[in-house]
Amino acid sequence: MDVQTGPQIEDDRTGFSIETLRRAIADNLYYIQGKFPEIATQYDYYMALAYTVRDRILHRWINTVKTYREQDVKVVCYLSAEYLPGPHLGNNLVNLGIYPQVEQAVRASGLDLNALLAEEEEPGLGNGGLGRLAACYMDSLATLEIPAIGYGIRYEYGIFDQEIRDGWQVEITDKWLRLGNPWEIPRPENAVDVKFGGYTESYTDDQGHYRVRWVPHQVVKGVPYDTPISGYRVNTTNTLRLWKAEAPESFDFQAFNLGDYYGAVDTKITSENLTKVLYPNDEPIQGKQLRLEQQYFFVSCSLQNLLKIHLLREDPLETFADKFAIQLNDTHPAIGIAELMRLLVDEYLINWEIAWDITQEAFAFTNHTLLPEALETWSLELFGRLLPRHLEIIYEINQRFLDQVRLKYLGNTDKLAQLSLLDERRGKRIRMAHLACVGSHAINGVAALHTELLKTGVLRDFYELWPEKFSNKTNGVTPRRWMVLINPRLTQLISRNIGESWIKQLDDLRQLAPLANDPSFCHEWRQVKRAVKQDLADYIQTTQGLTINPDSIYDVQAKRFHEYKRQHLNVLHIVTLYNRIKHNPEIEMTPRTFIFGGKAAPGYRMAKLIIKLITAVGDAVNQDPDVCDRIKIVFMPDFNVTNSQRIYPAADLSEQISTAGKEASGTGNMKFSMNGALTIGTLDGANIEIREAVGAENFYLFGLTAQEVADLKASSYNPRAYYDSNAALREALDLISSGYFSHGDGSLFQPLVEGLLHHDPYLVLADYQSYIDCQDSVGQAFQDQETWTRTAILNVARIGKFSSDRAIREYCQDIWHVDPVHIKLEEYVQAKAALAGDHCLDANACPF
Repeated sequence: MDVQTGPQIEDDRTGFSIETLRRAIADNLYYIQGKFPEIATQYDYYMALAYTVRDRILHRWINTVKTYREQDVKVVCYLSAEYLPGPHLGNNLVNLGIYPQVEQAVRASGLDLNALLAEEEEPGLGNGGLGRLAACYMDSLATLEIPAIGYGIRYEYGIFDQEIRDGWQVEITDKWLRLGNPWEIPRPENAVDVKFGGYTESYTDDQGHYRVRWVPHQVVKGVPYDTPISGYRVNTTNTLRLWKAEAPESFDFQAFNLGDYYGAVDTKITSENLTKVLYPNDEPIQGKQLRLEQQYFFVSCSLQNLLKIHLLREDPLETFADKFAIQLNDTHPAIGIAELMRLLVDEYLINWEIAWDITQEAFAFTNHTLLPEALETWSLELFGRLLPRHLEIIYEINQRFLDQVRLKYLGNTDKLAQLSLLDERRGKRIRMAHLACVGSHAINGVAALHTELLKTGVLRDFYELWPEKFSNKTNGVTPRRWMVLINPRLTQLISRNIGESWIKQLDDLRQLAPLANDPSFCHEWRQVKRAVKQDLADYIQTTQGLTINPDSIYDVQAKRFHEYKRQHLNVLHIVTLYNRIKHNPEIEMTPRTFIFGGKAAPGYRMAKLIIKLITAVGDAVNQDPDVCDRIKIVFMPDFNVTNSQRIYPAADLSEQISTAGKEASGTGNMKFSMNGALTIGTLDGANIEIREAVGAENFYLFGLTAQEVADLKASSYNPRAYYDSNAALREALDLISSGYFSHGDGSLFQPLVEGLLHHDPYLVLADYQSYIDCQDSVGQAFQDQETWTRTAILNVARIGKFSSDRAIREYCQDIWHVDPVHIKLEEYVQAKAALAGDHCLDANACPF
């Protein structure tokens, strides 16, 4: 007899049908948020939707964890003090492939998905490109099915929110956790202890071996919070594990009973301050100490976690590097080299030579800076006071290393001083980049020029010693967020014409190249661009009350404020155009909207003064009737992932104008180009490779090369000579210094003007005329929209190299030696989820 089966009903936690999603959202509103529709806020509905999506991710996450555990795979461990993942909801909808279904389910429930997306607080756990790169790499690792864990810090307060008051940057506390975070899962059962301060004492163990014991002054508990990171249209869901500092005991009853009410909670407050805020201004000694404490804290937590995972697999410690590839994202986690040695030698009693082999084989180092002053160092006094055992270990590493150097460079004391981990010439400091180089088996830069300059500049001595360690891994960005999510109109246009394979194989965008000569396609392209520009114009009108022309050139410079990025060169161009109009109000000029975004470090006075200059020039120019909307200046406050998603798709021109030889790579340049903006830039960072990829004829190049910059500085560069010989430059600077843009206050911008005239370390005046000439070419080219459109299409068609997927494949092949692991999604069965008895796993056995 045939058994009749009824209709299959999807599980509310894993199903994707419209009705199932609606039911799940309603259930989560009721049972998770504890609200009913009559009193629910938009944020409640966002949370209900977020938990609905998270359920579907957890299904994949658990299958991923089980697979990694069962197959005993090699795992990439990405150590980064910064992560800027951006809002999770929209990205997860894209990666799960359920954006349309969720949009319909939300609409059927009487809600607006865009309004719910806008409710999400962004985790501002980084200052800029470094943290965003880490997030892109986590996306690509999951998408490429690479086993990976990202380790970082769960800052309670992220990078400050920026407001502009009277034209000045004002920093506002970023309370991103104040309403909760639906994407993270706390794992208090996996907490570890981290030591600080105190002293060391030596002893002899039972086998007669010399040992060292660290007796700390303070112990802090590190509690992990896990966020699942989904891959695009795959089941792989990796883990971002962020550590929060807590006190081992939150309340001291003995102190309380003695009447010391403050002392009863003092330890809790002191401990939790460790992860309270992202990178403070580290000029005061307290700031420097907190930064070192933060770096050591998250690295120690992470390495203890990895060693525990390894031992639970019942693998010998000697095989640790066969199971984990640990990548140092710049020097911030470099203390991990000394910490792994401490753990292996002191805690697990491994022989020094074996421990050092394990450490070198496990670690690899990515350098992100060419500025010598930005290479991280720590005073011996501070370092030894906080980490006395690590100072001893670094002394030992250095002694053994320098013994090798002596054999290679007989009698060359200068070479010893240059390579030493200790800088004896500038106040006895520990060079963290040197520690990273010595303790890693691989060292890479993040753009072709950057890597070459590392070899010939700040890391030259290490390259001469170990050329085989060095390679280049040009940065990349994920097209899932930076095209599919933020630019759906362009995504749909591309996919209708060449299919969707480009989303995971970005080189497939090359199929667009022939369409650059198709009038119909070009017309659609312009329509898409115009609509996106109108969206940004509407947003600016709503938020700032400023009307901009969507048919003007959107000339955009959006990035962290720093003198080497030369936002002030951009301002000099604006003032030059303004002077042309004032001299001839009838002059023909292609309309431009100059859009700026970015934050200055709270203690960086010159960068904050440049922001003030931009807003001051904008106040004058935007209100001058002579200008007649030929120039409009917009400063978009609080540049972050959320706000950048509005800017990149709308840009016509991408300003990448750093002094050649100063920018390691840049990733904003890639995001702009992916969305059809043309680049005006110097031969710096990844600009060089973007220009090679898209074609020199499709890139607006100006300025000195890195070699010409070095030669000019070596020949006693005189910026005043450029001012004296260039009437337009002189007029622009004189107008600024006259007080014209500062209500008659000639002193306001004097530090900036005087700095340019007498020092100009980033050669703004030397590159001024070349920049102005190049910008004139841009203005003329924009008038020919057919040619401009063709160039924009070719920029997108040839940008495939700059996917973070390509970068991660190169890391996997050349440095990590890690292979993809396919995750098979087992059907969720409720009965199987109820573990009991012998089936119950030790919570600590979970590597995530």
